[in-house]
Amino acid sequence: MIILDTSAVRALAGGHKTLNLLAGNMAKTPGERLCIPALCLAHAGVGGANLAQRVLAFSSVVVDSLDTRAAGSVGTMIREGYGGPDACHALYCALPRPEFTGMAILLTGDEDSYPPGVVTVDIDSPGMLGFH
Repeated sequence: MIILDTSAVRALAGGHKTLNLLAGNMAKTPGERLCIPALCLAHAGVGGANLAQRVLAFSSVVVDSLDTRAAGSVGTMIREGYGGPDACHALYCALPRPEFTGMAILLTGDEDSYPPGVVTVDIDSPGMLGFH
């Protein structure tokens, strides 16, 4: 599963070339989706009109809702100092979950915002899509 945090959502909405290419390629791959935590989408949307609409126009994008279980876990992460609500929702989405198999990859513009052990990839790294 590939997760986009707030910075990656803003970049995707702003036309980030690599992220747009990734979103387009994933739309052609059955079962592959870009997951955006709801709090990341909400936080990114504060900074720009129609940002959510631009991001949700990609057929490969799904929003991970903040259900009851997630809300409790995200609240605990915030209280324990793992970051703001959006970063903690992204962390929650990166945790192993029964509905997703494999390893979660968190795409971000600031890898240092996340604790060790979380697989993060900088959206501006040269090898993000496997090209060097």
